[in-house]
Amino acid sequence: MSSDKYSFDKVIKRENSRAIKYDFREKLFGTSDVIPLWVADMDFPVAPAIQKALQKRVDHPVMGYTNRPQSFFNAIKSWLKAHYDWSVDDSWLEFSPGVVPNIAIAVQAFTDVGDGVVIQPPVYPPFFSVVRDFGREVIENPLKNENGRYYIDFEHLDKVTSNSSVKLLLLCHPHNPVGRVWSKAELYKIGEIALKNGVTIISDEIHCDLTLYKNKHTPIASLSKEIADITVTCMAPSKTFNLAGLSTAYMVVSNEKLLHKLRTYLSGFHLHMGNVFGPIALEAAYNESQEWLNDLKNYLEGNIDFVIDFINKKMPELKVEKPEATYLLWINFEGFNMKSSQLKSFLVNEAKIGLNDGLTFGKQGRGFMRMNIASSRTVIEKALNQLLDARNRIIK
Repeated sequence: MSSDKYSFDKVIKRENSRAIKYDFREKLFGTSDVIPLWVADMDFPVAPAIQKALQKRVDHPVMGYTNRPQSFFNAIKSWLKAHYDWSVDDSWLEFSPGVVPNIAIAVQAFTDVGDGVVIQPPVYPPFFSVVRDFGREVIENPLKNENGRYYIDFEHLDKVTSNSSVKLLLLCHPHNPVGRVWSKAELYKIGEIALKNGVTIISDEIHCDLTLYKNKHTPIASLSKEIADITVTCMAPSKTFNLAGLSTAYMVVSNEKLLHKLRTYLSGFHLHMGNVFGPIALEAAYNESQEWLNDLKNYLEGNIDFVIDFINKKMPELKVEKPEATYLLWINFEGFNMKSSQLKSFLVNEAKIGLNDGLTFGKQGRGFMRMNIASSRTVIEKALNQLLDARNRIIK
């Protein structure tokens, strides 16, 4: 369980706080009577240093236009060096309003209508929409599921990216929802294929700081100058430190031409300003909240172990692999022998839990659900017991 210092065990009421995870339940699930374990934010309070820094700024009564001082860039550079031994220059860094908006901007900046963009499903649903919404073609390079563990199909990746109409690869690293931390060997292969076929890599590394069980993240752009030259790395402290409600994202781009194209769109849409609180939260997170993050990861590992042990002992027909990163579990419900519509209804109306439908991650997610375990252990236990009780009542 968590230390008293950071109160991960404390249940914080989030209803009526404008939290999508809670106040959007009626619209998504048809009822608010579900334990929400879906949208990827955490039910934990932010690190004390972050709250203190934000409170200090709130105490100043003027909320006008602000800039990002040198301390903002220094915090990012120090974090990347300390955690990934990645030395980056100020000139490589640019604020972005969010990782998904940045991916959408990249799709517009580096492709034309009708061009192909490769994604690797089952994958985070916006990877589909940011391509299709702008008239580009989704090209799938599905991950290979081998007994619950996922791998990249490199032969197929080489084949699809060799098509001259394919301009981008959207890489999810660590991968959401399957929880893989791609190894250096895998990343080198991705880079080699992209270089050979003239494809730019947009690497979503928003979960990079949430590696678990001693797994290590390697930014793909840190592997070589050649790979860095074709890569836009998208990062943020938002998942790590539960700051999703603030604009804290940034991108790392060493290629001046790529960065110039991205900045043209950011400035063109007037998205480059950000807000008054995001940079302050980022600096307090990166400079003062490492101890909090260490305790958080220990607590998340405890929750994951608890869920997997519970499922293996009491509902062995369900299958779930221990993720290498993130606070998301990718659970195979095929053992319940239900159609997708039946499973969704069962979870909401009988088990009273709200999970992410696997089909939203691509057709490869049929029969799966994504579960967010970043809540108090007591909440997770209650949800599992409701699932078990419903299973015992309904499934014979």
